[in-house]
Amino acid sequence: MRPPAGASWALAAAFVAGCGGNDPVEVIKLAHGLDPSHPVHEAMEFMAERVWEQSGGTLRIDIYPSEQLGSERENLELLQIGSLGMTKVSTNVLEGFAPEFRIFGLPYLFEDDAHRFRVLDGPLGQELLTGMERYRLRGLTYYDAGSRSFYTVRRPIRTPEDLGGLKIRTQESAVAMETVSALGASATPVAWGEVYTALQQEVVDGAENNPPSFHLSRHYEVSRYLTLDEHSSAPDVLLISSLLWERFTPEQRGWLEAAATESAELQRRLWKTATENALKEVRAAGVEVIRPDKAAFAARAQPVHARFRSDPVLGPMLEEIERTR
Repeated sequence: MRPPAGASWALAAAFVAGCGGNDPVEVIKLAHGLDPSHPVHEAMEFMAERVWEQSGGTLRIDIYPSEQLGSERENLELLQIGSLGMTKVSTNVLEGFAPEFRIFGLPYLFEDDAHRFRVLDGPLGQELLTGMERYRLRGLTYYDAGSRSFYTVRRPIRTPEDLGGLKIRTQESAVAMETVSALGASATPVAWGEVYTALQQEVVDGAENNPPSFHLSRHYEVSRYLTLDEHSSAPDVLLISSLLWERFTPEQRGWLEAAATESAELQRRLWKTATENALKEVRAAGVEVIRPDKAAFAARAQPVHARFRSDPVLGPMLEEIERTR
């Protein structure tokens, strides 16, 4: 069993006394913004257990959920300077640090879940994970974040035209904002921890996220309509500071990579169950769940694709993704 979290330290990793042995224990601090009951957090707990076991108790991961150490953007900045060891972020936020990840923010990019996993697990997805050294970041694996859909406070969304005149909360992502604008709404970035209040006070008319996040954040208490248009399927990425990665031994890297991969496999199974449960729970709470004609939304989003096709970096990536269908 992994020892409890909560070590005090100044840097991303520190050496502390071993538990009854002579070998030091290296501790990695991992921060993220999700609730401890979220499938991603559960997968991280599993990863931490595996790393502890595989390392013989010499490598430990302490996890800090619920934005305890800052927002996704703040955690990325801490990773870059070596003041945090690991974090999980959406590719919609990561694109502000590693522009290549803008590709995953494209609306209606994947044909289905199987297509998405072929891309993430294939050459393109893996090259993106390991190609962030110049940003002082390194990806370890992708976590499934499902598909993002709209939810609103007062007005149901059944067609793209229903988005007209609405302020919709988005992440701090240029592609996400462009997508929401192309679909007809006014994109309004709001920090994740402030979204409930923004919805409650009608600073925004709605937001967009996946069903488990909609449920676990309790946004369904103030947003009574969920429209499963599934306009974006941007994954989450588990990252480690390259400053930390570079000083790890090949054996330590192997432990982390193997445990991260195993955790992603578990997380995908947990995610499927969590999505089904979330939809059941929000329906029971009185939310109207709407399944619209997604083709109408996809047609409105085509200008975003057209702009990407002319990009010298992202255009070829888009073509490669389309070839894997």
